[in-house]
Amino acid sequence: MSGISKNRGFTLLEVLIAVVLLGILSAALYASYFGVIQARESASAGMESRRELGATLDLIRREVSAVLFVRGNKRLRFVVEDRDNFGAHSSTLALTSLAPTSGQTTRRESGIIDVTYRMAEKDKKQTLTRQERDIFSEEEVIPAYPQMELISAFLVECYDGSKWVKSWDTAINNKLPTSVRVTVQVEEEGKPVSFTMLSAPRVNGL
Repeated sequence: MSGISKNRGFTLLEVLIAVVLLGILSAALYASYFGVIQARESASAGMESRRELGATLDLIRREVSAVLFVRGNKRLRFVVEDRDNFGAHSSTLALTSLAPTSGQTTRRESGIIDVTYRMAEKDKKQTLTRQERDIFSEEEVIPAYPQMELISAFLVECYDGSKWVKSWDTAINNKLPTSVRVTVQVEEEGKPVSFTMLSAPRVNGL
């Protein structure tokens, strides 16, 4: 009898305790694993958003720097309009700028483009769209493409030599602004964060 009692195995209580401990350990490992995965995905999304933001601001900076305007030429323009979108700035920027040709031989390109940036709502989210058209293009309808998503505000300001203003029209002002300031606001971890870029028109005309 003594030999049998020594090899009786685990009791039900011991098995239950082992199962509970195993469940607690598995839950902790599960939470830690998915916490790391979520943090990595969040960091990756943040980096992608920053790259998209940097590329957008750099593109606008180059286009503003190469903006074209000649008095009396109605084809060339620089227009800024500011609209309030539920308390957030929603500027429209339309300009004529020099641009490198794509090298395509299927369509005519002059290297001078009309570009328009404006805010649009898509799936209940604000998106900055970009519309580009060669000034000599015969296409009547040019689609606007999303340039940057998850944006909460887009503000364009012009410096007239003495103060910053939120609207400009070369047809009225009859000149280009001295400097242009573009501010983009995005949401990061539920908080608004603003990024600003300055550019100055450097091309006087054709």
